[in-house]
Amino acid sequence: MNIVQIDLANRRQVRDFLSLPSRIYRDIPQWVPLLERDERVRLDPKQCPFYRHSAAAFFLAYREDIPVGRLAVLENRLYNDHNHEKTAFFYLFECEPDLEPARRLFEFAFAWARARGLERMLGPRGFTALDGLGLLVKGFEHRPALGLPYNPSYYPEFVEALGFEKVDEIVSGHLGADIQFPERIHELAAHIQERRGLHIARFRTRNELRAMLGHLKTLYNSTLAGTSGGTPITDEEIKSLAGQMLWLADPNLIKIVMKGEKPVGFLLAYPDISAALQKTKGRLFPFGWITIWRELQATDWININGAGMIEEYRGLGGTAILYSEMFKSVVENRRYRHAEVVQIGLENDKMQREMENFGVDFYKMHRTYQKILS
Repeated sequence: MNIVQIDLANRRQVRDFLSLPSRIYRDIPQWVPLLERDERVRLDPKQCPFYRHSAAAFFLAYREDIPVGRLAVLENRLYNDHNHEKTAFFYLFECEPDLEPARRLFEFAFAWARARGLERMLGPRGFTALDGLGLLVKGFEHRPALGLPYNPSYYPEFVEALGFEKVDEIVSGHLGADIQFPERIHELAAHIQERRGLHIARFRTRNELRAMLGHLKTLYNSTLAGTSGGTPITDEEIKSLAGQMLWLADPNLIKIVMKGEKPVGFLLAYPDISAALQKTKGRLFPFGWITIWRELQATDWININGAGMIEEYRGLGGTAILYSEMFKSVVENRRYRHAEVVQIGLENDKMQREMENFGVDFYKMHRTYQKILS
């Protein structure tokens, strides 16, 4: 067994790191590869905004010159500064069904983190606010929503065997267009909007949406007030995220809650292109972009994977506005028949109970883990 910290300028090592999942999941039909272009950017310090403020290392396990495991470890300084912690993230873990390469990979990751003065390892957790959290522990029979982690069932067993303990469990649920959503929620949302002087900004074109996205950084960072566990985003990161959003967006699915000219809340939803990514193996070129573009026009699934209100508007009906708009996102456009409500923390049990009462079926669960680095 040989463990190497990959040199990001070494094309072979980068190729080995990126290609390993296609071997791990070759017989698992539910797995969805991510866009190869985005995966390469994460391993390029010249292109990825994360490296302007933070650091990462990538490790590969080789057996007889064949890669059998991989792991990334991150020091996100914005997260640590915001939360007053000394935490490392682990991410992009993949491993064949053998504990030994996993153990060796994490030993190297622990040493890297300790050398930087970090005291805890948390994960899986990624580079940006759009990266899905955790290891899948329920719902292996379902295809993952775009960007959400999927993994073999033995991964949680491996990290627990290495001394990690559960931190959070996060659920995702199915919302069908035939759901009987309570009319009282729409009425309450309309009443709150009128009483508090709020309205929903809607968009017809990508150009209209592009003009609003300049406010997204301030809005997102404002929603972190009074909360823990979040990470502020920078100008460069919001520019990169906005580019991804615009490429995938159906403008009708992006909702911004406004107080006059000031954004105070948001609901982000996107057409799901997972089926196309499976067909193209995550590649845009030479012709993958055609398959993906057709799926954007044809899919009847959407992913609802971002919602928030700034602190002063969270109570007193602010959540009702988000619920109402969430439901409308599914039914207003008759093309969409299904939505996946992505990753709601189980600590938010009130929201989960309310959504279950509306008919949302929470059919997937991801779990995050931590280990104290003594």
